[in-house]
Formats: sequence, C-alpha cells, structure tokens
Amino acid sequence: MLAAAAPLHARADEVGVSSGSILFGQAAALEGPSSALGRGMRQGILAAFAEVNGKGGVYGRTLELISRDDGYDPDRSIVQTVKLIDEDRVFALIGAVGTPTSTVTVPIAKAGNVPFIGPFTGAGFLRAPDLQNVVNIRASYGAEAEAWIKHLTEDLHIRSVAIFYQDDSYGRDGLAGVKLALEKRGLELTAESTYERNTKAVGSAVRVLRRAEPEAVVMVGTYAPCAEFIRLARRSGFDPIFVNISFVGANALAKELGPDGDGVIVSQVVPFPWDASAQVVADYQAAEKALDPALKPDFVSLEGYLSGRLVAAALEMAGPNPTRADMLQIINDVGRFDISGDIITLGQKLQDAPAKVFLTVIQPDGTFKAVKKL
Repeated sequence: MLAAAAPLHARADEVGVSSGSILFGQAAALEGPSSALGRGMRQGILAAFAEVNGKGGVYGRTLELISRDDGYDPDRSIVQTVKLIDEDRVFALIGAVGTPTSTVTVPIAKAGNVPFIGPFTGAGFLRAPDLQNVVNIRASYGAEAEAWIKHLTEDLHIRSVAIFYQDDSYGRDGLAGVKLALEKRGLELTAESTYERNTKAVGSAVRVLRRAEPEAVVMVGTYAPCAEFIRLARRSGFDPIFVNISFVGANALAKELGPDGDGVIVSQVVPFPWDASAQVVADYQAAEKALDPALKPDFVSLEGYLSGRLVAAALEMAGPNPTRADMLQIINDVGRFDISGDIITLGQKLQDAPAKVFLTVIQPDGTFKAVKKL
C-alpha cells in the first residue's frame, strides 16, 4: 500500500499525491452476486492507468488504485469508503458501483471535499447541482427509461408495460423514470413486482407479472436476479419483450442467460466495446490486452476505462501541482474532453448535453447487436 509521502513537485499537504504517484480508491462489489460489475470497473480503470503510466504517467507520477470490496452493501460500503479516505489517504474515489451504496457514501466524500469520479450508477440524485465533487460520465436512469419507452411505444407500438425492479433506491429511481416516460405518452404501468437486493428470490415476482400479461417487462436490477426472472418466466410460458438497464451488466447477463438471452434488450451508455473502428475503443482494447491478454471487451470495463482516461486528462490540465479542488474545477469548467478522438461530456456540463443512450439486443450466440430503430 502506498503512503502519502511528501511530494517533490506537488503541494506537500495534498492528500494522496506523492513525488511518484497519485492514489485513487474504489469501494465496489468485488465478491458476491454483483461482483462482475465491481471487477469490470476495476479492470477498466487499471487498464487506463497502466496505459497512462506506460507513457510516463502524469507529470512523472503513476496513477495507482486501491480497491476495497463492499459486496454491494451500503453498510459495508460506508466502512470501506471511510478506510479509503482516512486510512489509505486516497486523492479521489473512482468507480463506485451502485445507487444504494453511493447514497450513503457520497455524503462522506462531500464532507471531506473528496472527488467522487465515474460512479457506475445513473441515479438522479447524483446530478444535483450542489454535488460539485461528483463527476458523472454516464447517462441517467431517467434517460435510459425514456429510451426504452420510446422504442417500445413508438417503434414496436406496445401499450402494456410492466416493471420488475430491485426494492431499494436504485430500483425506485428506475421506477420513477419509467413512470415519467409512460406519463408523457398518456400511459401507466400495467403491473409492478420487486425483489430484494443481493438475492435471486424472484419466483413470486414472476407470478405477479405473468398474471398481468404485459407485452413488455422493463427490468431495473442486477444480472443474476434478472437472468433468473427471465429464465423462470420463459419456462412458464410467459415470454414478453424483456428490457434491461445498463447497470445490469450486459455481458454478465448474457452469460448467465445462455440460450434464454436471445432477444433480450439492454440499454447502454458507452460505445460498443467491440467496435475498434472508434479510436477510443481500439485504445481500450489494446490497454485491456496489455493488462491481461485473457480479458474480453465488455461494456462495464469500457466504462471503467473511460473514467480512468478522464481522470488522467483532467490531471494533465491541472498541472504539476494537482489538488482535488483544481481537478474538480477543471472537470466542471471544461466539461468536454477529447479521449482518443471521442468527445466526452461530463460533470456539470451533462445538464446541458446529456450523455448518449442506445439500445442493444442479445443474439442467440450471446453477442450483441444495436437496435436499429429508435
């Protein structure tokens, strides 16, 4: 573990900055039923940091990451976040995973003016103007819900939509977005059902929605319970159109579902991780391969990679004496960063230019294709 030694160039009192490194911390699910999300974000961040470090770092300093497992549990996330800030003495937090965990850890970061970079959640509360220390790079869940309902109602002419969601702040954020998108079109939800976080107990939820006979079921959950829901539903003869939110972890969902994944729609908030015609994706693929040749491209690790690259870009602009405040001010003032030719809007500028959302559909072999009409 790296100590916060007095740096040669940076201000001596800046936490997490030494003469040779800048230290970041991640509290996320690294074990358990949602671990593919935390591990994916970690891999992407590490790949970006390794790429930057291989080119000499940022003003001669390497970017380092400490990851602590919070099991996608709010209480554990508080403990691990406090340890990252008080014991590990990190410069900034990066790659947190989840709405319920972020709900309890963002106030801790805000109280200490610690940057909270690239959380893997589209929760609406993270877009509050007073949260100047939070840097979002992804679209909101409300934007994803709008894309779902637009496609279902305008492209597919569906009028009956039900929802399956995680019974906590994450699921309720998605629920609110779906209700708003339907209300805009003079529609209401046909039915609702829930499940408890970190479980796969979804049988009763399947039965509730099956009785309502909706044409489509939109899902706000993680990959394991959503996959279990789809499997049970299809095996019981209940086969509506299933639509999942990006937080589900698209690749993990497809893997869990196997043949049952055919036709399942998943919204995405980052570029196609297999499309190397985009320079940022080609760079991501090269960085992942350099980190570990066994790694396969996926949406989650690409999101982590983009967070890592954005941090490096902001630190470059901050100059050789980086401070937390300077980095945050640059991110919020500049707001648009060129990452390998891909212009990414983030921070407060997202209010003016919302991040993109696009839909993908799982193919019979577990790969993804973009939904053509939207």
